[in-house]
Amino acid sequence: MNVVTVSELTKNYSTGMKKGDFTALDSVTLQIEPGEIFGLLGPNGAGKTTLFKLLLGISSITSGEATLMGYPPSNPKSREKIGYLPENHRFPEHLTGLGLLQLSGRMCKMSEDMITSKVSELLELVDMSKWANTKMKKYSIGMLQRVGLAQAMINDPELLFLDEPTDGVDPVGRAEIKNVMLKIRDSGKTIILNSHLLSEVEMVADRVAILQHGKLVKIGSVEELTNKKLQYEVQGDFGETLLEIPSDVGKLQSLSRGRMVVELVDESKINWVIDFLRHKKISLRVIKPIKITLEQSFIETVTHKKEGV
Repeated sequence: MNVVTVSELTKNYSTGMKKGDFTALDSVTLQIEPGEIFGLLGPNGAGKTTLFKLLLGISSITSGEATLMGYPPSNPKSREKIGYLPENHRFPEHLTGLGLLQLSGRMCKMSEDMITSKVSELLELVDMSKWANTKMKKYSIGMLQRVGLAQAMINDPELLFLDEPTDGVDPVGRAEIKNVMLKIRDSGKTIILNSHLLSEVEMVADRVAILQHGKLVKIGSVEELTNKKLQYEVQGDFGETLLEIPSDVGKLQSLSRGRMVVELVDESKINWVIDFLRHKKISLRVIKPIKITLEQSFIETVTHKKEGV
């Protein structure tokens, strides 16, 4: 069973104006599988926060359906196995990290024995054990984010909502939080990650959805989104050889003495290219798909949609 299932999910806000309602989320359909980090990307106003609010039951759904672990967001049972770290969170500064986790455990109706065991485990996971008894007003931003991750996991959730978990954190802190997220994923948990730091999403996410103007414009694995139109780079000893690629195989983009770039009509056609070059007795060194960064893929997507492509 999918951890999250969303079907034609729509959220309208009344503007009180003649032009009608404002559509913050427009007929979004997607599924999130167990044990994956799912990245949610989009420019400001794309609908990312709205989707979070609808799934968490903070806002009501205008139309469409959503389920979390089989329950609709309106059912409190949907939140029993959910953890949430909001953007720009504020914890009581007079509390220590230990005190925050103990309070969070009691709010989740956990027994004191269970809280003691879980708090120790989580402080170690996020590398905050040595600062457990330090008041949070003395914490750095990175420390606050790490203890925030711990509080989001106090109830041993199956699904974590993380909204900009590395916002304002220095590079060392971001690396530490990235490692924590991977540990959480590897333990079988599912993470929905909302972040504007696309390079970091690229490093941790299994799949990514791109929203724009409330619509889902692209979804796929990071590999699918960063492969550039079935383009392959072939390195070898081409010398002065003249080559032609049949149109039903693809198109030769460039050719030099040591490098060829070809765009294929289908991924399987790379085998034809390899056989063809071997038949020409060309010594091959490297064959690899041409990649772009997730940031480049994101910019291309939102720019094309903006231009109506």
